Amino acid sequence: MSGNLFAELKRRKVIKVGAVYLVSAWVAVQAASIVLPAFDAPPWALRVFILMALLGFPIALVLTWVLDLTPEGMRLDASPVGNKRVIAVALGLAALAVGWYFVGQPSVRPGQAVVDAKPAPIVDDKSIAVLAFTDLSPKHDQEYFSDGMSEEILNALAQIRDLRVAGRTSSFSYKGRNVDLRTIGQALGVAHVLEGSVRTQGNRVRITAQLVRSKDGMHLWSKQFDGDLSDVFKLQDQIAHAIADALQVTLIGEQKSQLVAESTTSPEAYQLYLRATDVMNKRDYAHAKEAIAWLEQAIALDPKFARAHARLALAQMTVNVRDPDRGRQAEQHARAAMAMDPTLAEPVYALGLELWRMERRFTEARTYLDRAVQMQPQDASAHMYLGQWFIVTGYTKQGIAELDRAIAIDPMLPNAVNWRASQSMYAGDLDKAEMLFTQSDALGLSFAKAGLGEVMRARGDVAAARQLVAATWKQNPTPCGTAGPVDFDTLLAGTIGGDANAQARALKIIDDCLATKPDVVPAWAVVSLMRLHQYSRALALFGGRVSQDDAGIVFRIWSPEDAPMRQLPEFPELARNIGWVDAWERFGPPDACTRVAVRDYRCR
Repeated sequence: MSGNLFAELKRRKVIKVGAVYLVSAWVAVQAASIVLPAFDAPPWALRVFILMALLGFPIALVLTWVLDLTPEGMRLDASPVGNKRVIAVALGLAALAVGWYFVGQPSVRPGQAVVDAKPAPIVDDKSIAVLAFTDLSPKHDQEYFSDGMSEEILNALAQIRDLRVAGRTSSFSYKGRNVDLRTIGQALGVAHVLEGSVRTQGNRVRITAQLVRSKDGMHLWSKQFDGDLSDVFKLQDQIAHAIADALQVTLIGEQKSQLVAESTTSPEAYQLYLRATDVMNKRDYAHAKEAIAWLEQAIALDPKFARAHARLALAQMTVNVRDPDRGRQAEQHARAAMAMDPTLAEPVYALGLELWRMERRFTEARTYLDRAVQMQPQDASAHMYLGQWFIVTGYTKQGIAELDRAIAIDPMLPNAVNWRASQSMYAGDLDKAEMLFTQSDALGLSFAKAGLGEVMRARGDVAAARQLVAATWKQNPTPCGTAGPVDFDTLLAGTIGGDANAQARALKIIDDCLATKPDVVPAWAVVSLMRLHQYSRALALFGGRVSQDDAGIVFRIWSPEDAPMRQLPEFPELARNIGWVDAWERFGPPDACTRVAVRDYRCR
C-alpha cells in the first residue's frame, strides 16, 4: 500500500510541487524580513506572513493531489488509495503551523510572555553615533584631521538639548573595523549612525557624510561638502545642521543659525590643535611633550584660540609629563580659556582637576567640577572627573554613581572604566573588576594592567600580580631624585606576597629613594608602604607634600583593605592638613567617617 501511495505521489507531482513551494516560501520570507522593517511594519506582520506561508504548504499539497492539469483544463483526479492519508497529513501540518503561531511564540505564550522574553531596549529616535571619518587624502597622512572633523561634529551635536549623542570614545572604537552599521547602532543604543570621509589636497577639503538609520541600515541622506581649510568650521556647521534637520530636533537660541562656532581664524593653529588632540585621545604618552608643544604653537599663532588654551590646560594635567610647574601653567591656561569663551566646559573641569590634584584645594575644585557638569551634562569626562573627586574625598557611593553616568554616556571611556573597575574590586566583585580592567587595557589605557595585577593579588596569584604591576610601573616610571633606576622586580617581590627578607629588600629600595629627597613624592613609594602595612610612614610621606600621583594613592586609602590606615590616631590630622576636612565641613561627612566635633572626624 505504501509503495502504491508513493508512486501515486510521484505521478501527481505532489513531491515536486512541495519542494518548489518550500524553496519559494523560504525566499519570500527572507525578502519580507528585509522589506517589512524598511516600511516600519509592526513586528507581528512578519509572523503573520510566515503563518500564511506555512498554511499554504498543506493546501498546495492537497490541491496538487486532487487536481490534475489536462489539455482540457483543470479537473478532479479521483484516486483509489491515499486520499485519507494525504488529507490527514495536510491537517497535521496546518495544526503545527497554527500551534507555532499561537503557542510557540514567546510573545503570545499565556502567562509567560513578559517573564521569559527579554524586552528589547527602547532606542530614542533622536539619538546618533558619529563614527570616525575615513582619511582619503592622497598620502593617507591626515588621519588626525579626519578624526578631528568627526569629533567636532559630534561635539556640536552634543550641544543640542533633545538629541542624545553616543560618546566619542565609544563611537571611535569602531574605527578601522568592518562592522555592520546596524550592529553598531544596536551596541551603542542609537537610532542613527553618521559615517563619512575626509579628503584634503593642498588647501582644499572635501567631506562626504552619510546618515544611516541603524535598525535597517537604510541611508537617509548622503551629501558632499567642499571648501578650503579656512572653511572647515562652516563645513562642520553645515553637516551638523543637516543632521538636525533630518532628525527634526529642536534648536534653541544661536543654535538655529550656528552649531559650530569659528574657534580660530588660523587654519595652521587649528591643525596643530587637532594633532595634539589626537595624541591626547590615544593617551600616546611617548608624544606628550610634542602635543603640548603643538598647543603652545597654536596659541602663539592665535592667542585668542580659547579651545587650544583649554586643551593645553587638560594636557598639562593628564598626560605623562614630569614638569613641576605644570599645575600653575594649567591653571593659567584654563582661566584664560574661561575668560575668552564662558560656554566651554573643558577648561572648567580642567581647572577643578588641577585644584585638587596639584594643590589639594578640594572644596574649591568641587565648585568647578559641579559647574562643568551643569554646563555640559552630556560630557562624559566632566562626570568622570567629578566622580574621581567624590572617590578621593571619601564619598564612594556618590563617586560610583557619577562614574556610572560617565560610562552611560561613553561606555568605552578608558579612565572612567578603570576607576569603576577599582570600585568593583573593592566591593568584592573580582570577576566584574577583571572584565572592566581588561576593557580599559584593550582601550589603550597604559596603567590598566596594574589594576589587573591587583585583581590577581586579591585572588592569590602572586606571580601574575607582580608581573602585571611591574609592567605598568616600568612603562610609567616616576622620578626618584638621584637614586637611579628603580628595581621594580625586587620591590614587588617584597611588597606582593614576599617573606620577611624580601620585604626588607623592598624597604631598602624605598629608603634609598627617599634619601635622595626627590622633588616630587613618588606614588609607588607610598603605595608600597601601604602594601607593607607601614601605614604611619605612608601617611607621613603622603601628607608632607603633593605626590607625583595623588589620585593613584588616595582612592586606595578608602579601600576596605586599608581601613587600618584610616583608624590611626594621626589620620584625622592628615585629613585636616590636606584639605579633606574643609570639604567634609562643606558637603557633609564621607561614607566611612563620622563627625565628632567641629573639624574633627573619626573614620573606620
